[in-house]
Amino acid sequence: MNFTQFLLILKARAWIVLLALAVTVATTVVVSLLLPKSYTATATLVVDAKAKDPVTGVMLPAQMLPGYVATQVDIMRSQNVALKVVQGLKLADNPQVRADFMAATEGKGSIQHWLADLLLKRLEIEPSRESSVIQVNFSGSDPQFAAIVANAFAQAYIQTNLDLKVEPARQTTAWYETKIAALRTNLEEAQARLSRYQREHGLVASDERLDVETARLAELSSQLVAAQSATYDSLSRQKQSGESLPDVMNSPVVAGLRADLARAESKLSELAEKVGTNHPQYQSASAEVESLRAKLNNEIGTAARGVSATARAAMQREGDLRSSLAAQRAKVLQLKKQRDDLTVLLRDVENAQRAYDTALQRYTQTSLEAENTQTDIAILNPAVPPTEPSSPKIVLNTILAVFLGGLLGIGLAFLMEMVDRRVRSGEDIATMLGIPVLGELGRDRTKRRGLLAVTRFKPAPASP
Repeated sequence: MNFTQFLLILKARAWIVLLALAVTVATTVVVSLLLPKSYTATATLVVDAKAKDPVTGVMLPAQMLPGYVATQVDIMRSQNVALKVVQGLKLADNPQVRADFMAATEGKGSIQHWLADLLLKRLEIEPSRESSVIQVNFSGSDPQFAAIVANAFAQAYIQTNLDLKVEPARQTTAWYETKIAALRTNLEEAQARLSRYQREHGLVASDERLDVETARLAELSSQLVAAQSATYDSLSRQKQSGESLPDVMNSPVVAGLRADLARAESKLSELAEKVGTNHPQYQSASAEVESLRAKLNNEIGTAARGVSATARAAMQREGDLRSSLAAQRAKVLQLKKQRDDLTVLLRDVENAQRAYDTALQRYTQTSLEAENTQTDIAILNPAVPPTEPSSPKIVLNTILAVFLGGLLGIGLAFLMEMVDRRVRSGEDIATMLGIPVLGELGRDRTKRRGLLAVTRFKPAPASP
């Protein structure tokens, strides 16, 4: 079928097209006028995606995500928000609403959830594509009621958003309350163990006894080294002969006695040459020599005994120093062990204190978050009762009826043409009968005079 045949069919069936168009438009207009009017109230919200946490002052990076606004839209459409609206407006207390609920559900289920589902069916959320503005649209037959419900949804959403932020903080605060009690108990027990240990051992946090005892241990070690040197020196001198002892050789008494003995022996030798051994002078000189020799031997013996006594004293002192050093070393080791134990107890107290302080700081922060009443959502424009109905839209419905009615008329025209096929042109004869067309006779202005004229003559197309 070409365009000419299409136009010829529409021309022949024009009455069907016009009738279908007229019926469709008339029906649409009548139905639009008879339908109950619906009013849509709109509340506009602004979601601040760059808000700071009111407690910590930290930017909230999660709100920068593209899905944040979509999440807020889903929250607005949730039944939780709708239930808050039902409770806030006290819709379930209306007797007429209760009667409608009984008629619709026969008393099955909850009236609050039934009302919430009805409200959600009339709710439409429109987020902006390029901003953080969200429109809350609610449609109803009463413009006042539609505005009230739209504003109620906006307020319920803000409260729900705040609850979603505050409730985790409240749960965390409750958990920290129990945890802080346990941490406080641990801290008190650690402090009690530290105090008890300090009382039992007479220690303080800044005990300097270890330093003093360590210095004393070093001093005893030095004294022991000196005593060992003295003992070795005394033993060395003790091994020498009497006259070769340094104490004997360096003694002025021994030196004097030796000088006197030498003079006495010299005098005795002179007398021996002059007089006999029985001479009184010789006897006196000989007695003097023997006396001086006895005194010298006595002094040498005394010096030797002094060296032995000194060696014994040095050995005794060395032994005493060794015992004192061992006792001091044990004392220092004990003090070190006590200090190590005290350090462990102090570290336990510090760790318990640090854990308690950290938990207390976090508890304070979560407590502030749990009491937070601020949100990053604000109502930009509250809903007002609309003056014009949002539906039915008579003009738009009429335009759509004209378009659909025209399509329906054209479709009916072609349907009738297929049922009752007519010859509209020479091409129809050539196509349908498969015979050549010699010419076409058409009506022109001579029709008024009842004459038929040959409009054109053309040879028939060659048969295939």
